[in-house]
Amino acid sequence: MRIIFLSSTWTIVLCFIVWPILQVVAALFCLNLPDRFFSPNTVIFRTYRFEKEGRIYDSLFRVSRWKHLLPDGGMVWKTRGFRKKHLGSFTTENLSRFLIESARGELTHWLAIAPFWVFWLFTPPAVPWIMLGYALLVNMPCIFAQRYNRPRIQRVLKRRQRNYP
Repeated sequence: MRIIFLSSTWTIVLCFIVWPILQVVAALFCLNLPDRFFSPNTVIFRTYRFEKEGRIYDSLFRVSRWKHLLPDGGMVWKTRGFRKKHLGSFTTENLSRFLIESARGELTHWLAIAPFWVFWLFTPPAVPWIMLGYALLVNMPCIFAQRYNRPRIQRVLKRRQRNYP
């Protein structure tokens, strides 16, 4: 329900200001959560049977063909960031860290979609639906990439565990 009425110009300007703020707030929130919230085995982050160990994202969306084009937001935060685009090391410790940071990235993108409703406060009724479309278009590829990569890393770690108990 629209409660703030601005001119069209100011409404557009506010849209361009609000989205980046919401994105940064979601990222900072997730960045400051302790690692224990990002276990890849929790309900939110585990791989489900229908995902076929992440392969569904490649068969439906061809994730392996375009995931290299996605930006790596982990490097924006120099002190806490974790580069997920290219793993520098394939140690068990680094791969385990990747799982945590992958879950952190996924939650960040889910939370970046959620506040589209804010636009109902100051835009005409059709605009929030456009904003939801935008939020899905921008964030779902990142979520798909995380859900595609995480099971692959988990398979590597399981193989290592079996071979080197």
